[in-house]
Amino acid sequence: MSAPFIWPVRVYWEDTDGGGIVYHANYVRFLERARSEWLRRLGFNQSALQKSGVVFAVYAMQLKFQKPARLDDSLDTTVENLILRRASFTVSQRVLDQRDGTLLCSGEAQIACLDAERFRPIPIPQEIYLEMAKL
Repeated sequence: MSAPFIWPVRVYWEDTDGGGIVYHANYVRFLERARSEWLRRLGFNQSALQKSGVVFAVYAMQLKFQKPARLDDSLDTTVENLILRRASFTVSQRVLDQRDGTLLCSGEAQIACLDAERFRPIPIPQEIYLEMAKL
């Protein structure tokens, strides 16, 4: 398996609760952005995919919160491809503190490839499947 894809994130006020701690649901946003940028790095823009009739949707996610991120922290969000199936894939993701690499949040997301109009499972397009298979 290749090295993980890393996408940097800065924690802004809007990401936190009243005490300056990242609100738990916002980790999902950080991870979603990392997956979108990971696909973009592989050469696939999600809006172009949608126009071609393909969307990727999370159908299961499991998260484990280790330590809190705080206002103004610089974070790294990672994506690693674990399991590739014909119409879905599973990725492992982490949120790390950029200062010292401390693990803040980890999880897995199961992603389905869907027909953009009917939201029914379809095979991952060949060119995307081949790029993911390289990982």
